Amino acid sequence: MSVPTDTLLDRFLRYVRIDTKADEKSSTYPSSPGQLVLGRVLRDELLALGLADAVQNEHGLVFATVPGNVPGAPTIAFNAHIDTNPENSGKDVDPQVIRGYAGGDIVLPKDPSKVIRVSDNPELNGLIGKTIVTTDGTTLLGADDKAGLAVIMDAARTLVANPQIPHGPVRIVFTCDEEIGFGVKHLEPAQIGAVAAYTLDGAGSGEIEDETFSADAATVTITGVNIHPSIGKGRMVNAVRLAAMFIDRLPKRRMSPETTDGRDGFLHPLTIEGGTGQVKVGFLLRDFDTAQLAVQADLLREIGRQVERDYPEAKVQVDVRKQYRNMRDGIAKLPQAITYAAEATRRAGLEPKHKIIRGGTDGSQLTEKGLPTPNLSTGEHNPHSPLEWTCLEEMEAAVRVVVELCQVWAGR
Repeated sequence: MSVPTDTLLDRFLRYVRIDTKADEKSSTYPSSPGQLVLGRVLRDELLALGLADAVQNEHGLVFATVPGNVPGAPTIAFNAHIDTNPENSGKDVDPQVIRGYAGGDIVLPKDPSKVIRVSDNPELNGLIGKTIVTTDGTTLLGADDKAGLAVIMDAARTLVANPQIPHGPVRIVFTCDEEIGFGVKHLEPAQIGAVAAYTLDGAGSGEIEDETFSADAATVTITGVNIHPSIGKGRMVNAVRLAAMFIDRLPKRRMSPETTDGRDGFLHPLTIEGGTGQVKVGFLLRDFDTAQLAVQADLLREIGRQVERDYPEAKVQVDVRKQYRNMRDGIAKLPQAITYAAEATRRAGLEPKHKIIRGGTDGSQLTEKGLPTPNLSTGEHNPHSPLEWTCLEEMEAAVRVVVELCQVWAGR
């Protein structure tokens, strides 16, 4: 089975040009209007494929079904998220398409100071001659997760165009605001109606991920005493200085993204805002062992108590919010979700690579809600960065895996 290169590439380029950056400060759902715009585009394309039940609901979620052609075959689902990360711009994305990549570092055209270096991206050495898509250096690319959107859409097109391919019912689900932790806020497994789902939101090619971080978010609010600096002696307690002190007391050589990898967890100061009177610091708490999140939260509280002891006029408050949990236990209840994915990967001509995710996906929360949802490769590299890039042939391989996976689940 061949995948028309231009069709997949054109689809991907069309999606990344729509600004769907999530907005953490928004009070709406979805958090940005562009997500609704792209959702409507996806719905209309699904309808054009002949999927008559394609719909965008009141929350911006998109659903559709490819009807099965194997009686009694179970329903499976594929999902991806529409939004892009809020930390970098997703507006006016101008992709650079490099056909027949010759090797070597890639200079981004609108900001030559930004270079995708082979030393930082050794996987490029295995992609010589392939088609590489990058940003222009001023924005995200949005392959996280518009590569997933394009892969699922092209797999649906393949199934519809080739009715001889045996498969059960295939549910398609596109979510909003995954990047800010709300991808399944308005989504329940019953709305999907599948025995298993697969998130298309992964790196490289042939990777199968069935374990993620467990995650919480924390906000540390430091309240000082603000007074005019001309009369501040002995009276002012500067919350900005206390925030700097608080962060400086975090462990220096462990528990940070800069110094950990593999199964190590971390405690990551992510945002800071405020002034002399009050400062709020946002933290990410991450660990593969869920119990360690409480240990990290306790560490924040202990540092807060230290600051209060040193500056009795100050007040430090730590608020923790649950985000998602390691999908490992939920997926273990349906082991064929992984064995079938491995078989489909082999049938697609790839060697399956079982990985863990130092992050989370919508699949983390769907699995916790009772729908086992591993994560599969879509060719994403350097997500959340202007140095983001993808490989067309890796996306093509992901389409093959999805189509093969539908057949494996149908017993064929």
